[in-house]
This record gives sequence, structure tokens and C-alpha cells, in this order.
Amino acid sequence: MRRILIPLLLLPAVVAAGCGRDGSPPPEAAPVERIVSLSPTATEMLFAIGAGGQVVAVDSNSNYPRQAPRTSLSAYQPNIEAIAGYQPDLVVYSDDPGELAAGLGRLGIPAMRQPAATRLDDTYAQIDQLGRATGHGAEAARVVAAMRAEIAKIVAAGRPERHLTYYHELDKNLYTATSTTFIGQLYSLLGMENIADAADKQHSGYPQLSAEYVVKANPDLIFLADTKCCGQSARTVAARDGWDQITAVRSDGVVELDDDVASRWGPRVVDFLKTISAKANTLEAVGS
Repeated sequence: MRRILIPLLLLPAVVAAGCGRDGSPPPEAAPVERIVSLSPTATEMLFAIGAGGQVVAVDSNSNYPRQAPRTSLSAYQPNIEAIAGYQPDLVVYSDDPGELAAGLGRLGIPAMRQPAATRLDDTYAQIDQLGRATGHGAEAARVVAAMRAEIAKIVAAGRPERHLTYYHELDKNLYTATSTTFIGQLYSLLGMENIADAADKQHSGYPQLSAEYVVKANPDLIFLADTKCCGQSARTVAARDGWDQITAVRSDGVVELDDDVASRWGPRVVDFLKTISAKANTLEAVGS
């Protein structure tokens, strides 16, 4: 990731020009005081580094931590006037569905894009970026250091001896994530093999599998990241036609994840990795 220092005062112009999209951090400057976050991940990062008191509004999907000032603001169909009504001196967002950046630029409202991470280093860089922007650089550095140390500890202690295969379910239509994605790379840290890799003929990173494909691949573990959105559980998976013969189903290897933790790239990736590691090692111990 490129690291370019962009003064906060220049952010409106940068956004209007369509730049700054690589998550480049601003320099140490007068910290912002009124932040609107349109990214659940950024919201988690801001509170983790101690900048929660500067957040005046978050989007409707920012449900963590509990004290985040949740509103009806939509990150998918952003209302520029509604956002401006909070008088922000910084708007943080992940995706621009249309005219968000341009609209904020026209109003002279600084904006910072933090796109979905493709690797852990992206997560660390975005936490650092928010730390610099909010005056919490030292706290951000401590969060990153703690994450690095904890992840290293999990990887060192939690790598199964045999290569377990897994299927990560994004929704009940059997969309999944391959090893090339941020999610997949977390599993790879533990030496696990993704059954979806061979099926991604378009190299999208997010192929849709067939039920027959999953049954034939017979994964050791199934991780459900659609428990909230789609009501999926170990019980519903076992009830699918033919799935009761899958090793993961027969050996209590179906893991019901928190959709939010599994889909965000903030500090709680540590919790996600702990869950993966714990189940993998439990299955390894049972099978040994």
C-alpha cells in the first residue's frame, strides 16, 4: 500500500479529484473533533484507539461497540444533506456508491476512504491513519502492536498438524471466499485448505458453489458467516440434502460465526482468528 501524507485541509480537494483512495494517512495535524463514520469497520477502529468521543454519528450498520452513536444514515445510499447536518470535520467511508465523495467535496467536508482490506497490513495501516487524523497516534500504535502480538501467538500455538479443509459460507446461496481474499488469508495463517479455491474459475475471490460441490469436497470444517443475515446454523446445515454425510457435519465441525466479526477487518479479526484456531485444534485433538 502506498503511504502518501495528505494534509487534512487538502482532503476536500483530494476527494473531489478522486484521489486518496489507497487509504493514505494524513500527517499529524490538529485532530478532527466531529467524525461521521459510514463504515462499521472504521467505527470499531475509532473506538478501539480511544477516538470514540470524537464520533458524532455512525451509519445504521455500525452496531459495535454498543456506545457508538448509531443513526439511520445509510452507507449504501448516503444522504449528503443528512451527513452534513452533523457538521462533521471528517467523514470516514469504505465504499462510494455514487456521489458521496463528490458531494462532500462540494460542501468542503473532508473525507477519508478506507476500502476493504485485502491483507492484514491494510488493517494496520488504516488504524494508523485514523490515529493520526484523530490525535490518537500513540493509542493506534498500541492497538496495532497488540494485534500483531496476539495474532503471532495464535498462529504459533494454534496451527494444526494436518491440513484441515474448510468451507466458509457467506450466505445461504453458497457464496464463499477463497484463499486470495482477506478472510481466506486468515485461514491460511493456520495452514488450512480452502475447498473453494479450485472452483473460482473467474478468479473473483468470491465464487458461488453448488451444494453438490460442497458435499463432494467433504470439508473437515464449515464456518457459517450467515447466522444473522440468513438464519443459518449447524441444524439448518445438517438438514440440507446430502450434507449430513459431510465430515464437518458428522464430527461437530460446523461453526456458527458472528456475521459482523467475520465480515469486518478491524481489531476483532483477532477474535475471529481465535475462533478458527480453537475449533481447528479441537477437531485435530478429536481426530488424533
